[in-house]
Amino acid sequence: MSVLLDQNSRLLVQGIGTEGANHMRRSIAYGTNVVAAIHPRRGGEEQDGVPIFATVDEAVRKTGANVSIIFVPAPGAADAILEAASTEIPLIVCITEGIPVLDMVKVKKALTGGKSTLIGPNCPGVITPGTKTRVGIMPGDVFLPGGVGVVSRSGTLVYEVVAQLTAEGIGQSTCIGVGGDPIIGTRQVEAVRMLNEDPDTNAIVMVGEIGGSAEQEAAAYIKQYVKKPVVAFIAGATAPPGRRMGHAGAIISGEDGKAENKKAALRDAGAYVSDSPAEIGSTMKRALQERGLL
Repeated sequence: MSVLLDQNSRLLVQGIGTEGANHMRRSIAYGTNVVAAIHPRRGGEEQDGVPIFATVDEAVRKTGANVSIIFVPAPGAADAILEAASTEIPLIVCITEGIPVLDMVKVKKALTGGKSTLIGPNCPGVITPGTKTRVGIMPGDVFLPGGVGVVSRSGTLVYEVVAQLTAEGIGQSTCIGVGGDPIIGTRQVEAVRMLNEDPDTNAIVMVGEIGGSAEQEAAAYIKQYVKKPVVAFIAGATAPPGRRMGHAGAIISGEDGKAENKKAALRDAGAYVSDSPAEIGSTMKRALQERGLL
């Protein structure tokens, strides 16, 4: 079992420009079942053997697509999310970065109470190695099927964490890049909850970063509900207050945004907190050994 993606996932790609087409090919090569692509002016054509439709509604009706990935440029990305959500497609993954915050406020409100789960925007996507299902931009060759779930605000650090886990012989169940923007569809705590409730995920890596209070929310949930070992890392510990570092959401404003306060909350919740990104894999190995899971 896994979360969000499995062998029944049927992917459609919204936005098949250079990036969208390239990653569609990589997902197909990885083993993902890509059933449709969307381009408003190319309906009826094909791209790499995948049928192109003018609208998401038509694609969902004709192919049974149940996952959408969005590569639409920032000015049109919010409309693309809303178009996908209007079909009640279960999962929407938005890769696009630079979406205006006001646009995401409107999207967040529109999706509240709906049937679609949004991952992102400004995220690397989701991958389930056990079923070879890749919905995003992650390099599939570093992943290994197994039982460790990964949640991250950072895209690049997902690959780093997974490469370390794989080098230790520790496989992954599902890896979720929730995104680094101030307003995202699925918060860290929600992704942690999904992995905690998955019977085939036996441990969790959570990669956070400075800014906001998402890690404290996750820590409160972990303290109350999670019995599985959790390894955490907080990026941006040396960033000066008030300066944005990388992601739009990575800016320290107030005590909750500071790395040391996030680490303290996670330690208090019982998580193994790694102070270096280079030690996440070895820390998870130690945690699994201590729990008799490796």
